[in-house]
Amino acid sequence: MALIKSVRGFTPKIGNNVYLAENATIIGDVEIGDDCSIWFNAVLRGDVNSIKIGNKVNIQDGAVLHTLYQKSTIEIGDNVSIGHNVCIHGAKIESNALIGIGATILDHAVIGSNSIIAANSLVLTGTIVEPGSVYAGVPAKKVKDIEPGQTKEMIEKISNNYLMYAGWYKES
Repeated sequence: MALIKSVRGFTPKIGNNVYLAENATIIGDVEIGDDCSIWFNAVLRGDVNSIKIGNKVNIQDGAVLHTLYQKSTIEIGDNVSIGHNVCIHGAKIESNALIGIGATILDHAVIGSNSIIAANSLVLTGTIVEPGSVYAGVPAKKVKDIEPGQTKEMIEKISNNYLMYAGWYKES
């Protein structure tokens, strides 16, 4: 069973039909919406400020979500995929986004809806990623706009697949 821990009077709130891997860690002021999956070794540490996660969000293996005390929070919209070993620190991820494997998103950055952050990219503090764009690199810069078909093909497909994968584990 996942480690779910209260701290500073905050107890995580977990929605319906949520899969939590046995070694996922959910601490403090964390709210997880419906149809989400939190995978192996992921850490959602809402000890110093809040983490709010929408519906149909997958947070993949080894991801770390944390904030700055009294200075930043994490907000994640609906239908978002957070790739393996991603670090999100006090940022906002709008709905229908894909954060690639190993990316780092720093405090007060905003990832616009229907956007992709490429694997291993570094989104610096305060960066505003406009909706419908792809950012890549260190530091991350805009490389192109996303065609509407790409959103359906990549972002929605991955999110739907993770909902299916979570179902496999629930059946076991």
